[in-house]
Amino acid sequence: MGWCIDMAEAPAAPLARLAIGVTGHRRAHPALALTGEAVAAQLELLLSGIAAQVDSQAATLGEIAPIRLHTLLADGVDQVAAASAVARGWDLVVPLPFGQTLNQVINSHPASLADAEALLAGKIPPDAACAARAAVIAQWYGKSHLFELADHDELLSGQLLASLADPQDKGLAALLSANTSANAAMAGRVMIEQSDFLIAVWDGKSSTLAGGTGHTIASALDRGCPVVRIDPAAPQEWHILHAPESLAAMAPSEDREAALAELVRIALRPGEGGALRAGAEALAAEEWHPHSSRLWTAYRRIEALFGGDPRPFRSLISTYEPPEAVAHGSGAAILASMTALPGGDPTLPARIEREVMRPAAWSDGISARLSDAYRGGMITSFILSAMAIVCGISYEPFASIDRKWIFASGEFLLLAAILVIIWRGSKERWHKRWFETRRVAEYLRHGPISLALGVARPPARWPRGDDTGWPEYYARHALRGIGLPEVRVTKEYLRAAAGTLLDTHVTSQRDYHFAKARRLRTVHHRLDRLSGRLFQLAIISVSTYLSTAALSAAGLLGAEALHDVAKYASYLGVIFPTFGAALAGMRYFGDFERFSAISEVTAAKLDAVHQRLVLLLSAPDHALSYAQVSELAHAADDIVLSEIENWQAVFGGKHITVPV
Repeated sequence: MGWCIDMAEAPAAPLARLAIGVTGHRRAHPALALTGEAVAAQLELLLSGIAAQVDSQAATLGEIAPIRLHTLLADGVDQVAAASAVARGWDLVVPLPFGQTLNQVINSHPASLADAEALLAGKIPPDAACAARAAVIAQWYGKSHLFELADHDELLSGQLLASLADPQDKGLAALLSANTSANAAMAGRVMIEQSDFLIAVWDGKSSTLAGGTGHTIASALDRGCPVVRIDPAAPQEWHILHAPESLAAMAPSEDREAALAELVRIALRPGEGGALRAGAEALAAEEWHPHSSRLWTAYRRIEALFGGDPRPFRSLISTYEPPEAVAHGSGAAILASMTALPGGDPTLPARIEREVMRPAAWSDGISARLSDAYRGGMITSFILSAMAIVCGISYEPFASIDRKWIFASGEFLLLAAILVIIWRGSKERWHKRWFETRRVAEYLRHGPISLALGVARPPARWPRGDDTGWPEYYARHALRGIGLPEVRVTKEYLRAAAGTLLDTHVTSQRDYHFAKARRLRTVHHRLDRLSGRLFQLAIISVSTYLSTAALSAAGLLGAEALHDVAKYASYLGVIFPTFGAALAGMRYFGDFERFSAISEVTAAKLDAVHQRLVLLLSAPDHALSYAQVSELAHAADDIVLSEIENWQAVFGGKHITVPV
């Protein structure tokens, strides 16, 4: 283990960042014909207000990353917002519904087959107006960070050319419209997932056309993403929508400015006293240890002894991987697969290693040691409690009353040791710190796969801790810092990402949970069986005494023999149930059966995703789509986060306390 070093450097904390999406009608839409300038002015006012709100949070949060604006870059509202973002120095990120070339062709609105063929060939189209529109789009490409959904470009290019070649064929036109709308809807979904809230210019007339502004708004609200809606008929009367039901009753907000400020505050989260900043500082301040402690291995020893470990008495000292070693250690395979993605973002692996994997390794090492301290401390307390009782009564069969003080002293020391463990665990917040750091580690552990696919969990759908939310915000802003990769998502890219990244990750997690379920189920049953056997031995001990007493009463056994039997039978009658109860307490505290069931369900769900991936990867290229692969990435992410929530629900109330 050449990477084992005594000190590791805490990774830099992620910067808070606001990300917004903008969507709206195209320039030619009738709703903008008379109020286009007023809409642009109102949009500029909103963006200025948002920028001011972000600046006002710096006192609480410290340095804040530049605002990131997502838009599909269609002509009209999208480009107006993009121009404002670029002028302000914001990051402009564009999830294109198509590859660059096809997107330029479609959004240049070619009126003839010749125009479309020229643009697809990278040439200037004959029509001057079409050429001007194409030039504008090309200029925007140079100012944007592009995530291109190009997996259907070949099919759509053919349909576009066929439709232009035969403009009278309504079927071709309808098919092309349906397919391009589906791609626009998928790009809109990507934008929604990457944004804290949406700004939308919409006339309110229809929300059913896939890929349209109304449909994007409805999709955002379904995913818990608030929408700041500007009505082009009355731009100054903008209001905020929070739920799908808002579409049926779009009442103006009473205090819109305050509501908008609240959206920014919630996204950046200074309301918890600077939770992201305070949590990040606390995580960085944790003391790094290269190894686990020999003092707190009791919990893992129980798992080894009762879980079927072939070497249950082996050393259980763990070596923690320092963040600096991740690139050549646990993260090497993922980074290599990511680097090998055809047409992948060349900067993505290094950024993920630095901004995601290193914080994950740091959090994992800290959490693992705290887990040992908390869970090992509680298991040790159960053992010490049983030993204290045994020590306290051992004078009866083995010593006279005048030597009881020796055994009482031992009992006192054992009980004092329990109180010291409880005091130290409470003072150092083992339970709380373990929960917080483990959440960060698990969220970030699964992040690289989603990042490579441009998949993100919408802010409203992150889990919420019972008493603190900083781990979720830490992980979300760490992943937010990476954002969308600058890639052209082709069939080759999808096949490689789905196979070497997503499926490899899913199967490794599935196998881990299957093995964990078997091990914990074995621990539960063996603890249960041994505890039951000890209570049976207690009954035998008491029965032995009662039988001896009956024989003595019948004159078949002398008083001295009864005294000897009573002395040892009573002693064993206390020892056996004491240790039986301790084992039962360990089983209850560890909740091995419930965790086994959680892992069993998680593994089964992950296996179902794996089977779906196998089917998808066996399909021909034309049947492979970003929509399918991203849906499976979301499914895997949902399973992982569900397991984390279940784990928190079980251990959340098990604070370090008296072992009863």
